[in-house]
Amino acid sequence: MTLTPFQVTPLTDWTDSKNVAAMEAAIDGVASQLGRTYPLIIGGERVTTAETRDSLDPGDSKTVVGKAASASGEHVERAFEAAVDACERWRRTAPEVRARALLRCASLMRARRHEFAAWMVFEVSKTWVEADADVAEAIDFLDFYAREMMRLGGAQPVTPYQGEEGELRYLPLGVGVVIPPWNFPLAITVGMTSASVVTGNPTILKPASTAPIIAAKFVDLFHEAGLPPGVLNFVTGAGARIGDALVKDPRTRFVAFTGSKDVGLQVAEHCGKVVPGQRWIKRSVLEMGGKDAIIIDDDCDLDAAIQGAVASAFGFQGQKCSACSRLIVHEKVYDKVLAGVVEQTKRLQLGHPRDRSNHMGAVIDKNAYEKILKYVEVGRQEGEVVAGGAKGPDGGYYIQPTVVAGLESRTRLMQEEIFGPVLAVGRAKDWKHALAWANDSEYGLTGAVYSRNRDHLEEARHEFHVGNLYLNRKCTGALVGVHPFGGFNMSGTDSKAGGRDYLQLFMQAKSIAEKL
Repeated sequence: MTLTPFQVTPLTDWTDSKNVAAMEAAIDGVASQLGRTYPLIIGGERVTTAETRDSLDPGDSKTVVGKAASASGEHVERAFEAAVDACERWRRTAPEVRARALLRCASLMRARRHEFAAWMVFEVSKTWVEADADVAEAIDFLDFYAREMMRLGGAQPVTPYQGEEGELRYLPLGVGVVIPPWNFPLAITVGMTSASVVTGNPTILKPASTAPIIAAKFVDLFHEAGLPPGVLNFVTGAGARIGDALVKDPRTRFVAFTGSKDVGLQVAEHCGKVVPGQRWIKRSVLEMGGKDAIIIDDDCDLDAAIQGAVASAFGFQGQKCSACSRLIVHEKVYDKVLAGVVEQTKRLQLGHPRDRSNHMGAVIDKNAYEKILKYVEVGRQEGEVVAGGAKGPDGGYYIQPTVVAGLESRTRLMQEEIFGPVLAVGRAKDWKHALAWANDSEYGLTGAVYSRNRDHLEEARHEFHVGNLYLNRKCTGALVGVHPFGGFNMSGTDSKAGGRDYLQLFMQAKSIAEKL
């Protein structure tokens, strides 16, 4: 099968009235489906449970988006049995056939793009722009990984050696467990799951408890695209109830996880322990937190820097592992930059993302809401709240975009991941001070530098210790194939999702030599 080269999916043009009307119709259509119950899917069978868990609309916390089944230990056991049973059949399915399933799924998702975006408007309070970008990224993961599997599916070249015929082949690992986050409930779910499946591994998917419905919609779509029963098994429920069982089971060959540092480290610890019946060292593919910094140098386009900082800090309410959480500004331009950031932040309109005019929605749930507000109070003690600092509209988990200035590097707001709309701002004495400050973190996911100084940009290229560095642009918005994504240190295993190395994390290489 010959395919055109991979291309990034363009974002929707919201100045086109036809696109606006289509999205409004999709939102109305999804609104008419709220409150339905979604079963487990094990071995191709839909399994209902007596107990369910409500997924609530963060922007209207009394609205139930859907009711997700609550899996028990028995359901987890059945999911493993189905996955193990599918192993031999799926691993022997030709790589190009597995790739076609991803291509068909991408085509179906492209046709229902606004519908999938609309589900995220309700389930995780994404604005139209953020939800559309999430769907576009999901489509790109499917298209990109399908092409990558076709590249890696056959015999790989090795150095010729006289008298022998040699080759290297990539083989599936076995049963995989995929645990995605709630903040990119479609894109990251699709990316990790499709990578696991296309490389020949039957997979058990356990979505985040706060965003199971969009995952259920994707699983249905993947099966509609022709995925055989048992290849993708879908179990929902609290992580404390079934997450450990999935990770610790001796039949688990690898775990792909995206989420908090604390949970990610637990996954790594569990994968590092060999349990009875286990014949391999489990792999863990981990994408964890970030405390991402943007440096604004004294010689740069200040308007672009201010705009990039605000967009990076408050897009999707700051609930991105790549979000700008620390803004480090050269003292020569500090006052001007701070004034500009405050001015732009105060313009951001907060409200339910069903309304296209709103720039920000609600944070994900009550726990996040209360945690973030506590950090705002910490900010009042450590620095000065110069914008926001209060609750938003009633009815949902709204928090005003907040800017806290005058902070030092070792303050809590500069060190701890908040995962909300709170931007910590500090004054650097010079470039060297700014770069050292940016590196003063246990995380190392994304970072950005705004500067016209070529020496500074080149130094950052080598010395700014992050997995994804952006020069003279914002630190969010990684594109599949363009910006392979993954971080250093406590930000994870630097998996480089959406890159040419990623699929190899889900396979093992076998070298074969035949004497002639």
